[in-house]
Amino acid sequence: MRFWLHEAADAELDAAVAYYESCRPGLGIDFAEEVYAAIALACTHPQAGPTLSENTRRRLVKRFPFGIIYQTKSDALYVIAVANLRRRPGYWQDRLS
Repeated sequence: MRFWLHEAADAELDAAVAYYESCRPGLGIDFAEEVYAAIALACTHPQAGPTLSENTRRRLVKRFPFGIIYQTKSDALYVIAVANLRRRPGYWQDRLS
């Protein structure tokens, strides 16, 4: 299954990578690898994540307080948000279409 990142999710990923990289060199790369591993698992098992709303699910990112929020449509996985779980819950809901 292929995947697409919402423009805002892509910006969230970039910002988090930059933040973790500024904390410790290499940590941003580790974070990005964990996010893409979570996306790969969601692509393989799209129905495994807990339901957040109709057709919207979440997969947790290992080692970091983040989750990917996604929807599946046809043969594609749409990543709505790369969400920091310690911040405003549900802020991404206006991205749903």
